[in-house]
Amino acid sequence: MKAITFQDKQILKYEDIADPTILREDDAIVKVHIAGVCGSDLHVYHGRETGIDCGTAMGHEFVGEIVETGKAVRHFRKGDVVISPFTTSCGVCHFCTIGLTCRCVHNQIYGWREEGEGLHGGQAEYVRVPLADTTLMLLREGMSQKAGLLLGDNFSTGYYCAEQADIQPNGVYVVLGCGSVGLMAILAVQMLGASQVYAIDAIPERLKKASEFGAIPINFKTENPVNIITEATKGSGADAVLEVVGSVEASRMAMNLVRPGGTISTVGVHTANHFAFSPIEAYDKNLTFKIGRCPARYYMEKLANNIHVFDQQISSVITHEFDLSEGVEAYRLFDKKEDGCIKGVLTC
Repeated sequence: MKAITFQDKQILKYEDIADPTILREDDAIVKVHIAGVCGSDLHVYHGRETGIDCGTAMGHEFVGEIVETGKAVRHFRKGDVVISPFTTSCGVCHFCTIGLTCRCVHNQIYGWREEGEGLHGGQAEYVRVPLADTTLMLLREGMSQKAGLLLGDNFSTGYYCAEQADIQPNGVYVVLGCGSVGLMAILAVQMLGASQVYAIDAIPERLKKASEFGAIPINFKTENPVNIITEATKGSGADAVLEVVGSVEASRMAMNLVRPGGTISTVGVHTANHFAFSPIEAYDKNLTFKIGRCPARYYMEKLANNIHVFDQQISSVITHEFDLSEGVEAYRLFDKKEDGCIKGVLTC
């Protein structure tokens, strides 16, 4: 089959790799229809993660059709159109039962193979899904494949970030980063009842989209976010900052923006060795700090029944579509943020 594979730092390849096969009785093989290119993929692309095997199929977001199942799969059959979170989960371990599906004891993430072990990703014609019954979800009636793709990662992650921020109707909230996850977080803040949300970025197209989503845009290159939020809150600071970038600079800005007693909710993938602020700074602000990977499978279930209401709005963050064969160029464009690219998908 054809796939977009990791070769080395900033080197990908469109090539043939072996077709996936059923290895365990709880596996399913999915023919990919669309696969997302995610900001988290750029960590691998830039070599910030180490150990991944050369030739690993990239990507952890996909929607597709089941073409084969193992003998133990009970909930799905050939022809079902399914969506997947970015990690597998068993549904019965302690972490799954408390809703922390991303930390399932049998968890694997797509697009991560080391020394021949692990899973190929969804930026390929086919993908093997272990623990299919408890990992996959049927694409609901009335849900577009694009919305389903975003439900498996970006929408669930944005909503999780907002829920972790303890949103209150009269609060003032700031979203740092207006990529697809940030835009989903803006929407989620409002879904949870707040009306005053600011969005910080420096890319005009993303700030424009944030405004369309109901946020007050702030361009940090031409404006001073701290001054604006200080004035808007009469000196106190934001009730919560939703940080979806995953950088030292974003963490530092979040600390500067949040009020004493406020919350920083972080879902951006961090690879730095140290926090951008000290323990004494957090102590002196009575800070609540929440960070970590979204339990996407749990949130998919929670959000699926109502996503049709926001389907078109959610899907609008997908600004570019490419054929799988154009995947290498898709990464380049997404990485450079060219042509107003917010979110790209590969079609198979």
